[in-house]
Amino acid sequence: MTFNRTLKLLLAGAAVTLSASAAMAQTNLRVFISSQHRPDVWRKAFDMYEAKNPNVKVTIETGGNTSEAQAQYLNTVMTAKDSSLDVMILDVIRPAQYAAAGWTVPFNDVIGDVGAYMKRYLPAYAEANTVDGKVVALPAFADAMFLYYRKDLLEKHGVQPPQTWDELAAAAKKITEAEKDPNLQGLSFQGKAIEGAVCTFLLPYWSMGKQLVSDGKLSFDKDAAVKSLKLWKDFVDQGVAKKNIAEVATDDTRKEFQAGNVLFAVNWSYAWGQFQGAESAVKDKVGVVKLPSVKGGQPASCLGGWEWGVSAYSNNKTEAQKLVQYLSSPETSEFMAINAALLPQFPEVYTDPDVTKAVPWFASARPVVETAKARPVTPRYNEVSEIIRTTINGVLAGQATPEEGATQMEGRLRRVLR
Repeated sequence: MTFNRTLKLLLAGAAVTLSASAAMAQTNLRVFISSQHRPDVWRKAFDMYEAKNPNVKVTIETGGNTSEAQAQYLNTVMTAKDSSLDVMILDVIRPAQYAAAGWTVPFNDVIGDVGAYMKRYLPAYAEANTVDGKVVALPAFADAMFLYYRKDLLEKHGVQPPQTWDELAAAAKKITEAEKDPNLQGLSFQGKAIEGAVCTFLLPYWSMGKQLVSDGKLSFDKDAAVKSLKLWKDFVDQGVAKKNIAEVATDDTRKEFQAGNVLFAVNWSYAWGQFQGAESAVKDKVGVVKLPSVKGGQPASCLGGWEWGVSAYSNNKTEAQKLVQYLSSPETSEFMAINAALLPQFPEVYTDPDVTKAVPWFASARPVVETAKARPVTPRYNEVSEIIRTTINGVLAGQATPEEGATQMEGRLRRVLR
C-alpha cells in the first residue's frame, strides 16, 4: 500500500470518527410544559439556552390545562419508564410524590452546598423541593391565588375592591344590575372537581383561622366547613356566579374574564399575562388584589407554584440537570416575570426595576406569596384532594347541601387520616 493511499484511508477514518463524535455530542432534550403556562415564552428561554449551548436542542411537549390532566399523563409516562421525556414541570404538590415513586433524580451532586443553594429561593419552594435532605426538583416559578377585577367597571360605579366576600357579593350585584349585560358574570372561580377546587374550599376555611391537617392528623372543623361550602353555593344561588360553576376549571375562569364576561375572578398569577395580551378584551382594564376574607377573618391565599424535575428514565440526565439549573436561575426568573408575568421564585426579583416596570403589581405580590398557605401536607394527599374537590363540586352542582357535604367530607377524611 502506497503512503498516499494509506494517508487517505487514515484521513477518511478520522473524518468518520469526527462525524460520529459530533453526532454523539448533540443532545436532544424533550421537556414537558403545561399548556396554560406560556410555552410560547418558555420557547424563547430555551432558544437562549441553545444559543449558549449549541450542542443541545430542546423540544417542547405541551399538554393538560389542569394539574390533574398533567399528572395523569406524566404518571403514565413514568410508569412506562419512557426514556423519551427528559424534563417535566410539576405542580408544587407533586415533587415529593414523584421522588418517593423513584421517578425523578436528585440534584445534590450538581448544585454543591445544598443549604446555600436552596436558601436563594422563597422558603416555601425550597421546602417543597427538598425531601429527606435530597433536592428532588428545582422551582420553575412561584404562584398564589389572587382576586382579579374589572378596574374600569369598579371605577365607573364608584366601588372599591372588596376586602370581604360579603363586600364582593354586594359589589357584584350592584355593578351587574347597573350594567344590564346578560353576559357579565359577577364572580368566576374553580368549581370543577380539579385541584383548584381544593383551594376554592380552603380559602374561606383558612380565613376563619382553621386548619385541615395538623402534624399529619385531621383537624377538621365541621362548622367552618359548612360555612365555606355555603359561601360558594350562595354565590350560585344569588346569581353572583353562574349556575354551571361546577363545570368551570382554572383556565375557563381565565378565558371568561379575558373575554370581558366576568367582573371578579379568582385565579393564579399566570392569568395576568394573558389578560394583557393584544387579543384580550380587558387589556389595561384589570386590577388585582389579595383575596377577600370572611367577615371578621383574615385573608388567606392558596400556595401554588411549579417545579422542574428530571426524569429518572432520561438517557440525558446530566444535560437535563444543567438545563433545569438554567431554567431555575434568577436570570430566567426575571425573563419569565417580564415576558409571561410568572411570579418569581427568588425574593429579590420582585423588586427588580425591569420587573416592576413590566408588571407593577408584582411589587405587592410577594407578601401574598410568602404568606400563602400550603395545601395539606400528608403522604395520602391524592386521596385528601379527591375528597375535597369532589365534595365541593357536588355541593355546587346541587347534589348535596353544604351541611351534607361537610358531613360526607369529614367521614371520608377520617377514614384516610386516622
